[in-house]
Amino acid sequence: MLQFPPWKICLILGIMLWGTLMALPNVVNMSGAPTGIPKQGVNLGLDLQGGVYLMMEINPDEVVANRLEVFAIDVRNALGNKDGKPLIGHLSTVEGRTLSVELTRPDADGNFPMDEALTRIRKLNGSVEGAIGGAKTYEIESAGPALIKVSVPSTSEETLMKDALGKTMTIVRRRVDPEGVSEISITPQGNNRIILEAPGEPDATRLKNLLSRDGKMTFNLVENSPSAIAAAEKGVVKPGYRLLSGPQTGQLLVRNIPEVTGADIATASQGYDDGNRPQINFRLNGNGASKFYQTTRNNSGKLFAIVLDDTIMSAPRINEPIPGGSVRITGDFTLEEAQDLAAIIEAGEMPAKVQFLDQRTVSATLGQDSIRAGVRASLIGLSLVAIFMILAYGLMGIFAVGSLAANIILIVGALSGLGATLTLPGIAGIILTIGMAVDANVLVFERIREEQRAGRSPLTAVQAGYERALSTILDANITTFIAAAILYLLGSGPVKGFAVTLAIGIVTSVFTAFVLTRWFTVMWLKGVKPKKFAL
Repeated sequence: MLQFPPWKICLILGIMLWGTLMALPNVVNMSGAPTGIPKQGVNLGLDLQGGVYLMMEINPDEVVANRLEVFAIDVRNALGNKDGKPLIGHLSTVEGRTLSVELTRPDADGNFPMDEALTRIRKLNGSVEGAIGGAKTYEIESAGPALIKVSVPSTSEETLMKDALGKTMTIVRRRVDPEGVSEISITPQGNNRIILEAPGEPDATRLKNLLSRDGKMTFNLVENSPSAIAAAEKGVVKPGYRLLSGPQTGQLLVRNIPEVTGADIATASQGYDDGNRPQINFRLNGNGASKFYQTTRNNSGKLFAIVLDDTIMSAPRINEPIPGGSVRITGDFTLEEAQDLAAIIEAGEMPAKVQFLDQRTVSATLGQDSIRAGVRASLIGLSLVAIFMILAYGLMGIFAVGSLAANIILIVGALSGLGATLTLPGIAGIILTIGMAVDANVLVFERIREEQRAGRSPLTAVQAGYERALSTILDANITTFIAAAILYLLGSGPVKGFAVTLAIGIVTSVFTAFVLTRWFTVMWLKGVKPKKFAL
């Protein structure tokens, strides 16, 4: 208990040196620091730095409808020519939670190839992830001699919502932080809500504009017959088409089922055209490039609309096959609009449109006030604890105060090294840790007093005091650590911030109280060799 061989001293000094290096970015500029040392200090949360808080929700009905629209593309491909079999004519429409597939081409006897159509469509119907007994994602059944209905049963809806929520969180992060350098916090709440905290973001409107877009990018063939467009404007829309418009194209009649979708886009970025005006560049993946080439090869002379969220961004005419999969969108964009649109396209399509339920903006001034209040509370608490310890335990109290200061350095260093975010509740966790660290010292010192009253020498009293206080200190800190772990697992946002600082503080306080203070004490005892320990 009282032996500190050189390796143990080196270990203690190494830990303290590590903690100091990790904490340094909070007080000095460490931009040129070597690898392994943080370049910046502790990340400040929304309540300390200011920023935007948004609570969003996705609608289960939209999630189901969007999945059915994607499935409709697979159905169209499945009912085409395959293995030399003739084309099965059909018309697919999604209404609410149902995909209707109407067969349109009977044989010579007036019968529709219902069995063949059902067989092809059912081959596309995979099992629900984690389902017992191989339950299918969709219910596919005949609803008449020429009609097939596809719907989503309740057994698979929960899995679809879980998948949609995860994808939405990923897309939100990509849109808000495309470079991956901001310290934003995105947490789920329930099975269809998301909380976004963006520290340092001053513009809530820009974030909402970024996130309110579906990001649904499609490439659709256009029916450019003037008579068909004129009829659509009067409410008579050609089956399988819809009337859309764009700032540069006006109204056009575009096919409902796209030829290429956003899922086929590999990358997107903001660039410049020949006139140095902002444009959007993107590249299709292998499958998308192949479909794009086939479409442009087979539809020469037709218009090919690039549609984003039901708005036609451009509609160039197909003059020749276009290989390679490189596409660009030009227009009257500002630089910020082009950057935001590129981020939306790059992030991908939302599984469902997000609805904003709550919005809060914390000013940077209020955040600075919170920091000052937290620092002031910490200094006052540390000062009062230091005064009490020195008055109550004399020299041992000074040792405890020294280890307490080292404890705070280690906490800040750990937070910086882990890249954790410090919130106002996190500061409360640090203040609580100060009290807990002192509590361990008090338990040891009182034990040492009892041993001295029983007639032990200073060295043996210190050894017995630390040995007999060990179990009590460990029991108290382990139970508190378990509570912190539960708070972290079940809590969210500020509660997690409190749990993280509390858990780190428990580990560092045990180290400083039981190792560092003891080392100070033993070094003094062996150097001075007092006959009685003044406690």
